[in-house]
Amino acid sequence: QLQLVESGGGLVQPGGSLRLSCKASGFSSDRYNIAWFRQAPGKEREGVSCITRSGVTTIYPDSAKGRFTTSRDNHKKMVYLEIHRLRSEDTDVYYCAAAVRGECQPSTDFGNWGQGTQVTVAS
Repeated sequence: QLQLVESGGGLVQPGGSLRLSCKASGFSSDRYNIAWFRQAPGKEREGVSCITRSGVTTIYPDSAKGRFTTSRDNHKKMVYLEIHRLRSEDTDVYYCAAAVRGECQPSTDFGNWGQGTQVTVAS
């Protein structure tokens, strides 16, 4: 069973940057597509990005394009989400998720999830 642990969240001022990390353990993470999602209380979960086994990346919401990038280091079993020019509306709990099957997109059934890391954007 693949286990995922996110880190790197925190309180950031608007306009700042943050790098979230997702550490995989328990299995060969290079077999998995890895996605980032975010969700705030009372809101629907939103897919933010996905990176395939081979490193092809996609950023999904228009609000994130040009500001969010995702990358992976299979040797370290790490996946990253870098967020630049943070906005208050980026305040959410960010989750990484992994899937060994299916397309690298938010509608895929990601069977492995981390516990999330809180990102708060405020001055």
